[in-house]
Amino acid sequence: MRWTLSRVLLCAAFLAPVIGAPPAENAGVVKDSKQVALNPDESNSADSKDGKDASDGSTVFNGQRVPPITMLDGGKLKDEIEDGYWLVEFFSPWCHHCKALAPIWQTFYEFYYTSNPVPGSSEKPKDLDRSPNSFTRYYDLKFAKLDCVAYGSACEENGITNYPTIILFKDGKEVKKTIGFNKLAFFSEWLEQSLESIKPGSRPKNGPRLPKVGASSVDEIEESTDDADANVKDKSKDPARGAAAGESHNAKATTTAADDDEMATAAASTAKSTSKATSLSATHEVPNPHGSSVPLSAESFQRLVTTTHDPWFVKFYAPWCHHCQAMAPNWAGMAREMKGKLNIGEVNCDIEKRLCKDVRVRAFPTIHFFRGGERVEYEGLRGLGDFVDFAGNAVEFGAGVADVDWDSFRKMEETEEVIFLYFYDHATTSEDLQALDRLVLSLIGHAKLVKTNDPKLAERFKISTWPRLVVSRDGKPTYFNALSPRDMRDFRKVLEWMRSVWLPIVPELTASNAREIMAGKLVVLGVLSRERSDEFVIAKREIKNAALEWIDKQTQAFNLERQELRDAKQLRIEEAEDRNDQRALRSAKQIRINMDEIKRKEVGFAWVDGVFWERWIRTTYGIDVKDGEKVVVNDEDNRRYWDTTITGNPIVPSRTSILETLPKLISHPPKLAPKSHAGLLDHARLALHTLSLGHPWLALGVIIGLAVGLAVLGRSRMWRRGRGGGGAWGQGGLLRLDGEKGFLGGLGNGSVGGKVD
Repeated sequence: MRWTLSRVLLCAAFLAPVIGAPPAENAGVVKDSKQVALNPDESNSADSKDGKDASDGSTVFNGQRVPPITMLDGGKLKDEIEDGYWLVEFFSPWCHHCKALAPIWQTFYEFYYTSNPVPGSSEKPKDLDRSPNSFTRYYDLKFAKLDCVAYGSACEENGITNYPTIILFKDGKEVKKTIGFNKLAFFSEWLEQSLESIKPGSRPKNGPRLPKVGASSVDEIEESTDDADANVKDKSKDPARGAAAGESHNAKATTTAADDDEMATAAASTAKSTSKATSLSATHEVPNPHGSSVPLSAESFQRLVTTTHDPWFVKFYAPWCHHCQAMAPNWAGMAREMKGKLNIGEVNCDIEKRLCKDVRVRAFPTIHFFRGGERVEYEGLRGLGDFVDFAGNAVEFGAGVADVDWDSFRKMEETEEVIFLYFYDHATTSEDLQALDRLVLSLIGHAKLVKTNDPKLAERFKISTWPRLVVSRDGKPTYFNALSPRDMRDFRKVLEWMRSVWLPIVPELTASNAREIMAGKLVVLGVLSRERSDEFVIAKREIKNAALEWIDKQTQAFNLERQELRDAKQLRIEEAEDRNDQRALRSAKQIRINMDEIKRKEVGFAWVDGVFWERWIRTTYGIDVKDGEKVVVNDEDNRRYWDTTITGNPIVPSRTSILETLPKLISHPPKLAPKSHAGLLDHARLALHTLSLGHPWLALGVIIGLAVGLAVLGRSRMWRRGRGGGGAWGQGGLLRLDGEKGFLGGLGNGSVGGKVD
């Protein structure tokens, strides 16, 4: 019986594929009369409708094409995720938790990739890869996966010990992490918190409506209460009730719109921007009609600030903060000055704690300027004039990057000391111009940014490749060296260069820019007085002429030094060729001339109002501007300065006096003896700092030796005092809190127990 049963099971195993297969002659027969045979093209079309694209692995969600999730190369992981936000799933192909998560993660990705990030707009972007209003471009967030079996070392470097692990990166650095399998709602809530931090006020208050796992579409309309779902079900069963509910809903909507004019206006302005760079909604009302600072809640902040193109100047404060209280009159005065020009708002962080946390407010007051979902923090002074100047510049920048020609640029040069000029031509892409628009906010209060395709300006600045970025400071050009389109679109790289050159050639030294001007270089500082207007104009012109001539000389020296290095390299190549030494030839050709590695003492120029800063100038440099305009050369890093020439006369605001003295100071060591504005402790700190840079181990030995010496000295003095005064804590001991000369020189009148806070 056992043998017979085994034979039966064996035969069944062999015959199962045959029995399960359809007959050959009936293979082409259609079982349902409603079905038709599909050719390959129709088959692909049908797959697309079902959410799959068989050609490249892409899918379709909500009627929009979704490319496959990016599979990262572990060897290039750091380079691939170094820019923007990346949401990466670290998985293993054999992990059953990863397999269970796969459909959830795919639906999660498809839903967010095709979602509309702008609440005020109902239009879907046509091209999700290029549209600035797509989810990926709006939040600068991309989805990706990494196979930890194929790239184990990359996963180890990121601390992956369990699968699956999902990490959110920003510019290559980990922001947050979650481990293990979970539901779609969990991942959505987890991501929504980060999206709200990236763009405060941009996410739905109750979260988005999520699709079912595996679905190819979802209605993104947000329902606020559970009653709404019940009403939908009831209306689908009872058409009459549905019609009545619809009329009631329309009546309520009309009443709400009449009562809330601001909300109606914001909803009526659709996201149809004429610029290719963005298409957020934009209101057309007069900004700040009442000349006051508008209190903002989380809801009104989202409606008025985050999802519009309107510029807003907003302070985040706390009522108990005394700095906020002191700033309040100036803020109110600035709001009155900006009536009809710029929207002014304020957020009470004691009430709107979540909003302030999302904006990352860490101190009070914090002030931001917002426009089109972008923001820049105000870091200037808090006087009324400072606020008005910044707000006025912000209004001008609100129009975007202006296009100029030869005449308008020449007119602009008469009033502006620093102008960034972007050259473009017919081949410049919209992506290049979008990258340019991102720079506008960061330049408010520093410099102007304009663009041009005028051939006369291109000839003046000797432009031969497009696009090209130039800064003109008092008519003297400085060029952004990167030429590739990728580098020109690198926001951080371009902004870093702009920050290095956005000061005028001879700026005025103020409290807000003092560190930026003085740190890390020698500064020729003119001490001038506006009260003597004629002498002030002449002295400032002389300092500027000296600066321009010095820059020309340094440029010539730089080019000469670079040419000498190139000649030395060519000489090595020729010698190797003459000797037919292939090894030496390869070595000579591999020499790279990098002028940035050559250390030079940078020299800057500035001037300071000697009347306004009279006390600081007198105590620091011993100069009184009443005796006439003077010049000092300051070395802030070493806390020293020079105020005399090689002949011993004071340095004056003269091109000859300045240019004759500077070469003596940049030599190593300087040929003129410096003066110091540092105390004894500063001298000791600077000496130790200099020693640690050149000889770190020797500096460590000196520190240890000093510590041991002080400890031995303290113990010996304690021992001597103890023997002479009856113990360490007696009348002549280490601490004497009573007696005629007690602690702090008898400040407490000989009594014990007094405290000094």
